[in-house]
Amino acid sequence: MTHALTLANFSVPSSAGSLEDYIQAAQRVPMLSETEEQELARNFRQENDLEAARKLVLSHLRLVIAIARGYQGYGLPQADLIQEGNVGLMKAVKRFDPTRGVRLVSFAMHWIKAEIHEYILRNWRLVKIATTKAQRKLFFNLRSLKQSLTTLGQEQVNAVAAQLGVKPEEVVEMETRFSGGDVALESGSDDEDEHFAPIAYLAADSSVEPSMQLERKEYDRLQDEGLRSALAGLDERSRAIVQRRWLVEEGSEAATLHELAAEFGVSAERIRQIEVKAMQKMKALLVSQT
Repeated sequence: MTHALTLANFSVPSSAGSLEDYIQAAQRVPMLSETEEQELARNFRQENDLEAARKLVLSHLRLVIAIARGYQGYGLPQADLIQEGNVGLMKAVKRFDPTRGVRLVSFAMHWIKAEIHEYILRNWRLVKIATTKAQRKLFFNLRSLKQSLTTLGQEQVNAVAAQLGVKPEEVVEMETRFSGGDVALESGSDDEDEHFAPIAYLAADSSVEPSMQLERKEYDRLQDEGLRSALAGLDERSRAIVQRRWLVEEGSEAATLHELAAEFGVSAERIRQIEVKAMQKMKALLVSQT
């Protein structure tokens, strides 16, 4: 079931005034009992009752505020952190299943933190410093483990690596990224000598425009779906050969013709013939889908 759940549906306390006024208004919203929460959640899931969803969101705004306060050390506006957390709260309400026997407060914490994390990673540095799931985990944990702004010593690096289950080199790399300051793209001075800021050397790149990115993402999705469909049209042996030869995971090595020949009990030439035939069939299937 699709629920039209957006910020427009909610009369949340206004943040146009002071942040303290917003926080006080959110704190005045009554908390729900477990019975009330269950009933509202059922009404929303079964009847798309947006008023029920609104009450669920408003009653948990104080949770967002409490979580957002834990991320003040990143130098980002608390109001923005709260706003992003509210988005995560609405996503949690949309996905909350009252039949699981879990309170919304426990379920929502993950979604609230996830949205705040994404916001921090997008805005804390002009160039993202954490691009993989492992790096993101290290990013937030290293920030919380550091006791000062000084560079970590080797013993500290080893201790952090052991505690987080990563390699010492990864800790050092992330620590180095933390230590690097941002470089202004544009000069803040009127001095002619300062006019040659980095922005002057950057050519406009239309590929980063949102419309182009969306188009490229949709193209990649269609290509991926087409590839899966084409693979499904092969027999089991042909599919295995194509996957082992051309679709290995990054960091893994593709199987050779001789390795596959030994595995399937045929000659290397026969493996090559099966591969060629399979690729031709996949190409025909992909063309027919466009």
